Amino acid sequence: MPPSPHLLLTGGAGYIGSICAHLLSKCGFKITVLDNLSGGATTPKIGDFILGDVRNSELLETVFKNHSFDAVLHFAGKIQVGESVHSPLSYYDNNVIGTIKLLEAMQRHKVMNLVFSSTAAVYGTPQYLPIDETHPISPLSPYGSTKAIAEQLIRECSDAYGLNSIILRYFNAAGAIPSVGLGESHVPETHFIPLLILSYLKAKKPFQVYGNEYNTPDGSCIRDYIHVCDLADAHIQALYALQNGRKGVHTYNLGTGHGYSVLEVISHLEAQLECSIPHVIAPPRKGDPPILVTDFQKAQKELQWTPSKDINEILMDAYRYIQRNNSGLK
Repeated sequence: MPPSPHLLLTGGAGYIGSICAHLLSKCGFKITVLDNLSGGATTPKIGDFILGDVRNSELLETVFKNHSFDAVLHFAGKIQVGESVHSPLSYYDNNVIGTIKLLEAMQRHKVMNLVFSSTAAVYGTPQYLPIDETHPISPLSPYGSTKAIAEQLIRECSDAYGLNSIILRYFNAAGAIPSVGLGESHVPETHFIPLLILSYLKAKKPFQVYGNEYNTPDGSCIRDYIHVCDLADAHIQALYALQNGRKGVHTYNLGTGHGYSVLEVISHLEAQLECSIPHVIAPPRKGDPPILVTDFQKAQKELQWTPSKDINEILMDAYRYIQRNNSGLK
C-alpha cells in the first residue's frame, strides 16, 4: 500500500484545526500539528505535535527538513474582529507575516499544495445577498484585511512558483464533537454561540446583544452558521481535489446559505433547552456587517460538498461540549 498522505496543520491544536485533525486522521491522513498553544488551544491527541510559532523561520526550516509533507493546512492566526480593530499591528504580524514565513518554507522545500483558512470577513458589508465568491473584497476590520492580503500572497505564489491552493472562506463556524471532547474553548471566548451558552449555564448576568438597529427584520445581526464538522468535511474534499491534480488557486465560500439573527439564535436555544435566557441590548461593535449569508453552490459543484447540520444541531453539540467539559465554567 502507498504511504498515507502527510499533512502539516499550522494552528492544528485550535478549535477548527483540532476537529479537522481528528476527522482527517479518521480518513487515513498522517497528521503533524504545529501550534504555539495560544488562545486556549491545548496539546492535541492526534498525530505528531510540534510546539512553536509559524513566524519562526528557523523552526519552520527544521520542521520541513525533518518531514516530507504532501500538503499544508494553514489555520494559524488571530481571529477576533473586535480585538483586531484595537490591535491591528499584532494581527498583521500574526496573519500576514506568519503566512509569508510559511509560504517561504513551502517554496524552499517544494511543498506545492495548500489549503488556507480564510473568512467571510474579507467581503465587508455585502453589496448583494447571498454572497458568492465573485463579490468584491472590502473588509471592515484589520482581521478581514489580513486575510485578504494573505489570499493575495497565495495567488501571487501560485503565479510565481506553481503553488496549488484552495482558499476556504468560512462564514460562522460553530458546534463541536462532544463525544470526543473537541469544541470551542477560546481564551478569552469572544464568539457568540459559546458566549450565549456560557451565559445561560453561569446564570450570573444577562447576555449582551450587540445592537438592535441594524437593517434586518428584528434589528440584530444575521449570520450564516456552519457546523464545524461540515467545515472539516470541506477541508477533506479540498485535499482530495489537490491530490487528484487540481492546479492553481481556487476559492470557496463555506456556509449553509441560510442566515439567523442573534435574537433568532437565542430563541432556538431557548426552545431546545426549554428555558428562558435573559438578554439585554448593548451598543453595536465596530466592524460588524448587518448580514452575512453565503451562496455555497461553487463548493457544492466543484468539491462535491454540501453542509448537513442545521442550527439546532450546532447549538446542542456546542451546549453538550461546554456542559461536559466545563469549558469556561470554572
